[in-house]
Amino acid sequence: MPIDETLSRFSDWSFTTAAAIYVLALVFFLIEQSFGAKGRQAAERQKQRVRELAGAGGPSVTVIEPATPATPAAPVQGGRAERIGKMGAALLVLGVLMHFAALLLRGLATHRVPWGNMYEYGMAVTFVAMVTWLVVIKKFDVRHLSGFMLLPVVILMFVDGTMLYTVAAPVQPALQSYWLVIHVAAAASSAGLFLVPGVASVLYLFRSAHDRNPAKFPRFGPKLPSADILDRIAYRTTIIAFPIFTFGVLCGAVWAEAAWGRFWGWDPKETVAFIAWVIYAAFLHSRATAGWRGTRAAVINVIGLSATVFNLFFINLVTTGLHSYAGVG
Repeated sequence: MPIDETLSRFSDWSFTTAAAIYVLALVFFLIEQSFGAKGRQAAERQKQRVRELAGAGGPSVTVIEPATPATPAAPVQGGRAERIGKMGAALLVLGVLMHFAALLLRGLATHRVPWGNMYEYGMAVTFVAMVTWLVVIKKFDVRHLSGFMLLPVVILMFVDGTMLYTVAAPVQPALQSYWLVIHVAAAASSAGLFLVPGVASVLYLFRSAHDRNPAKFPRFGPKLPSADILDRIAYRTTIIAFPIFTFGVLCGAVWAEAAWGRFWGWDPKETVAFIAWVIYAAFLHSRATAGWRGTRAAVINVIGLSATVFNLFFINLVTTGLHSYAGVG
């Protein structure tokens, strides 16, 4: 079927619009992160006070501590920075919707799944990352950290839309297989999911360094959530992403056998994917058996993210292998 140029153009516009919205949301979240810490700290003190009253048999009511001359009362649930953060959250949702529209329109324009080349694959990876982050915000109440998640996503989208952009077209005959739907969808989903624990682990390293030595990162460290929260975000998202990644690797092996007559050939992309799999498996195994929950686990997660990004860009764009013609795999 011929390519629908109109829908393809609308997809490009939606992608560009989503990236622009993310940049604006990034600015809003950085403002909240920089200037909204006092309000969050006051809210936490208020919640703790309410819990203490309830535990002592007192009424579960909101208690606002009186201001002192040295420390004026900070807005507990309001404040300009918090309102800006809420605006950023609204923009984030709008950006995700535009991002989804870009994927959907690309698929409708090409009459296939919209992850048949590097440009579309990058679009899918960043979309999964942002949807995952929306769930994390809802679960862990870490909206003010969204700027740190948006920064790598915006960079990836900029590279994707400039250096990797590909005109809408049918995929090559070798990719016209139902395994394109299954294998590449699993690979893109796991890569997007892995972005979240990678960012959380980087922030964990900053927070734990500050906790050990308050002189380190004195302005940045206290504004981050507790190390325990960041550790739980990294662990829970990794434990979801890893089975999907494993499924994608297995599906890739089955597709390779059907296309090339062997399940595994140590192609550069296969090799780095296997290395990344071993890294994440080591992370989960160490958490389950050795009880690693500190800096060592965070470092392993960051190394895993580095391997994933290396596989996404360097292997696809620099090396030559059986996956080079596809740009994905």
